Amino acid sequence: MHSIRVVALGALFIIAGCKGAEQAKPADSAPAATPSAAAPGGEVKPGPDGKIIVVEMTTDETSSRFTPSEITARKGDVIRFTLKVGVHNVDFYPDSNAVKMGLPPTSEMLQLPGQTHDMLVTMEPGRYYFHCDPHAALGMKGHLTVVP
Repeated sequence: MHSIRVVALGALFIIAGCKGAEQAKPADSAPAATPSAAAPGGEVKPGPDGKIIVVEMTTDETSSRFTPSEITARKGDVIRFTLKVGVHNVDFYPDSNAVKMGLPPTSEMLQLPGQTHDMLVTMEPGRYYFHCDPHAALGMKGHLTVVP
């Protein structure tokens, strides 16, 4: 059973890599934003009293991580996940957010430094777990606390 999971996970990484290769841009072009479903095709703007909270995604010789990994936000804020180094995504994994409704969709894999994924905070107040799918086992996880 374990080997089936390993093969399936390997296939997922290959598929993700092939999809990214189709979307690769020349080195001299600017990185594109990867918006959430809330605003297809561009950056997400915060609500009237909202702010943009930048979270960096990095892999280096010490770890794979979100910086910061503990985020506090309000409805209407935008979390801007920004790729620094590596290949990462953001997943508010439903199994780790039991009985929570309105979780954002899993982001696409960010592959080019500077790429972003904007997520408009629309969830109810509470604490939400998120991780990077390929690096969760390596500790790349965090929490978003939505306050009233």
